[in-house]
Order: sequence, then C-alpha cells, then structure tokens
Amino acid sequence: MGFRCGIVGLPNVGKSTLFNALTESAAAEAANYPFCTIEPNVGQVAVPDPRLDAIARIAGSARIVPTSLAFVDIAGLVRGASKGEGLGNQFLANIREVDAIIHVLRCFESADITHVEGRVDPIADAETVETELMLADLDSLERRVPTLRKKAQGGDKEAKAAARILGEALELLRAGKPARLAAPRDPDEARHLAQAQLLTAKPVLYVCNVDERSAATGNAHSARVAEKARAEGAGCVIVSAAIEAEIVSLPPEERADFLASLGLTETGLARVIRAGHDLLGLVTFFTAGPKEARAWTVAKGATAPQAAGVIHSDFETKFIRAETIAFEDFVALGGEAKAREAGRLRAEGKAYQVQDGDVMHFLHGG
Repeated sequence: MGFRCGIVGLPNVGKSTLFNALTESAAAEAANYPFCTIEPNVGQVAVPDPRLDAIARIAGSARIVPTSLAFVDIAGLVRGASKGEGLGNQFLANIREVDAIIHVLRCFESADITHVEGRVDPIADAETVETELMLADLDSLERRVPTLRKKAQGGDKEAKAAARILGEALELLRAGKPARLAAPRDPDEARHLAQAQLLTAKPVLYVCNVDERSAATGNAHSARVAEKARAEGAGCVIVSAAIEAEIVSLPPEERADFLASLGLTETGLARVIRAGHDLLGLVTFFTAGPKEARAWTVAKGATAPQAAGVIHSDFETKFIRAETIAFEDFVALGGEAKAREAGRLRAEGKAYQVQDGDVMHFLHGG
C-alpha cells in the first residue's frame, strides 16, 4: 500500500548509516559532513514477523513473502530550515511525502564525528527539528485558517469543519505543541486535518543511536529521550547504527552468535521496523497455501473487501465473503482444514474489520 517512513535528524547523527543497514545496501552515502544525502534515498524493507514462518510451516508453503515498509533517508536539517536555510525547503517537502517520521537522535559521544552544533544533547537536537517543523506548519495555518473562518461564517459547511480542526491545530502550534495532538470530532474533520499535510501531525518514532557498549541497555542520553517519548505518547527504540552496519556485513549464519556476544537477542533494525509498522497504525493479515504464505498490510479499521483489494482490485469490487481464521486458532489446530472441522473458520462479510493476525481466504465473483 506504499506506506513510507521518513528518516530525519540533524547532520551526522547516524541517519544514513542506519538507512544503509536497514536496506543492507550502500545506497545512501554515509560521510562525516552535512548534506551528504542530497536526494532522498528509498529502501523497501521486509517486516520481520515470526507468525508468517509458523503459518508457512503448517501450510507447507513453497515460499514466504513478508510484508514491507518503505524507508526514506532525508537530507539533514539545520536551524532555519523553515525559512529555507541549508536544504530546508527540500527537507520539508520530502517530509510532507511520508506517512511517519523516524527521528534519529545522537546518543553517543565521539571526538571523531563532529556535531553540527558542537555538543551532544539529543533533547536539544529533537527540539531543533521539531521547532522547524512547527514553524513551517504555523506559517501554513496562519495563512489558511483566517480564510477558512471567513468562509465558515458565510455558511460553507466544509469550511466550518476545516476551520475548527485546523484552528485547533493552530492554537496547539502557537503553544509550542505538535498538530498531532489535535482531536478531530468526526470523519470530516479527520479528513481536513489529513489533507492539510501538516508536518507535526505525522506520528513520530525516536531512534536513539547509542555507542556499541550501550546497545543492550541504553545510556543516560537515551533515558532522557525515552522520558520525552513517554510524555508525548511517541515511540522510542535504542539502536547502535555502528553495530547494525557490522551485523549486515556478516554471513547470516554468524549473526545470532554475534548478537548474543553483545547481550542482544535480535537486531535493533528489527525493532525499528516493527515500531515503524506499529507507528503507522497498521495490521497484518495472512494468506497461505501450498505455493506461498504471504503477509499483507492494511490500515487499522480496514474492511474485508478493502483487504481483498490489496491483493487485487477485482477482489474488492467482486467481493463475496472472507473465510477467516485467527492466527492462534490456525496454529493451535494445525491449519485451515482442522480449523474448519473445529468450527473456528468464520465466514465474514463486507462490514468485517480485519484483525491483526487473521489468516484469510477471499471468495469473489468471476
């Protein structure tokens, strides 16, 4: 469905190193100077999901196809970006095109890697980026809201809904708070908020890039970021980009032992990918058969016909019903046939909202 997470942050915080590790490529040049990433690089990354492996084993599937997310490595930001400083205009335009923000923060000390502002303070770094995004949104809404309010006074119903929710977002920004805290009262207001493409309305995941010694437990810098994330209702993941870069250079059979030697059970990248998936409010459903077991992604609240449409547009328009088994039942009972025998296969209609972990088979007209 083309969900995209934009990787942002100040220059030299480890964004491109993280992106390279995520995509297991050197598509983004990682170098010790600002703006080494001038055009956003895009990598399609598989979402780790052990449920898919279990389903494939039970179904005897010949191949496994995971769902994926797109990660976009966006050029580093400096103060004044909202006014066009550095690569500001390009930076803001690139963020507008993504669905969620992965905010990489430097949480390590190093005399060898310069910091654009000469100090290591992840909270100040976060505030620098957030301030520029807020200023850009503030400028946009201060021009738009008065016009909408004038139209609303003239009886325009669409303008009235837009003026209320965007006016609320404007007041939040004036108070130094992000627009994502605005609360739409109905689907129309939610639509107007989404159409405004406000930068601070996007969900945020903070990624704390720590030194190798802190990869398992974090450090004082990452603890401050975690506290900030909790206060905002944002996500937070600890990663050592240097370790992740080393892991992807190892043969697959050596990676588990390397992780264990560092006190880790999985890569930080796996946590980032899963957190990005959760951040977007997505659910995963599965299809399985002898040829393949496959994971598919839809937005939370998607109906069965909409899920069918992700597989093929004809499946949505000609939808009849969905035969659905909860993942737990599929595994516990040993597959579709036994789930059907046990009465745990459900026939769901057009109004059914897909649940995370559903194993589905869609029936449609010819």
